[in-house]
Amino acid sequence: MPQFTVFIGLVLIALGRGGYWGTGQASVTALIPAFFGLPIGVAGVVAFRLSVRKHAMHAAAALALLGLIGAAVRAVPAIVGGQFPLKTAVYMQLAMMVVCLFFVAACVRSFMKARRSPPTS
Repeated sequence: MPQFTVFIGLVLIALGRGGYWGTGQASVTALIPAFFGLPIGVAGVVAFRLSVRKHAMHAAAALALLGLIGAAVRAVPAIVGGQFPLKTAVYMQLAMMVVCLFFVAACVRSFMKARRSPPTS
């Protein structure tokens, strides 16, 4: 799971950088996915140490959950409100929301699996 966490962090960083460069570097807010991706990726790197893996993975999951909620709060009202055509920012928020949702679901599944498995010494 630490490798997957680093990968998700890199995906969010790439999403933020792509959004920033793709919008002509007009606003730093386009980098918000990268601002979430960096600490998630760092938590993934820290999780390679077995002694702190549980804490690092829970931190990464919590950050992803915050990213999911933050992106959803902005994207869903724009879609439901019928603001068509959608702005680039809404597409970026949707992409961040999907990536974070996928990661949180994978984390919950992994946590449940770890809880059910017998402890290893």
